[in-house]
Amino acid sequence: MDWGTLVATVSGGSIAIAGTMLADFLRRRHDDGLSVGTRRRAAYIEFITAAGTCHTRLRHIAQDPAAEPDLETVTRAALSDAGIYEARERLFIDAAADVAGAGQAMFEQLRALQRAVAAGATLRSPAFHDAYHPYIGAVWAYRVAVREELEGRSLSPAAFGWDGWDGTDRCPMCRQAAAPPGT
Repeated sequence: MDWGTLVATVSGGSIAIAGTMLADFLRRRHDDGLSVGTRRRAAYIEFITAAGTCHTRLRHIAQDPAAEPDLETVTRAALSDAGIYEARERLFIDAAADVAGAGQAMFEQLRALQRAVAAGATLRSPAFHDAYHPYIGAVWAYRVAVREELEGRSLSPAAFGWDGWDGTDRCPMCRQAAAPPGT
């Protein structure tokens, strides 16, 4: 048996396998770097979409809360049916710290809105109104945090011709409350 041929074959095979493994490692590392941004973007969109779905359901319930036999149960279901809890967990796993913090603040304001509706607040009631504006402000703060992280660009209410993110400058109830008596 020719030992030289055997050694050359084994060495060549080892080099080929090592080269393949190194190429695969480098490709995977490159793909992982790309997928972090992709995963974050997907988590950010999933979270705000779930929050929007829940918000829409809570507004629908608040149109006629008397139509619901158990407001506590139906408002809690609005949160879980929208998938907000799962989306929030994915956000905590994939998000940058600033976005995760803004997302948590938004979630807490959504829960405050849920509690107001569960207590019987209607769309036109002060209780709904008092929970609504902080929630909308938190939604915009989340959007700003996401935009700053993903694009490195900020966003301000002035870009939309607004005074603030919470919508109080565009709210008929807030404008009426701020108007001097007799106007």
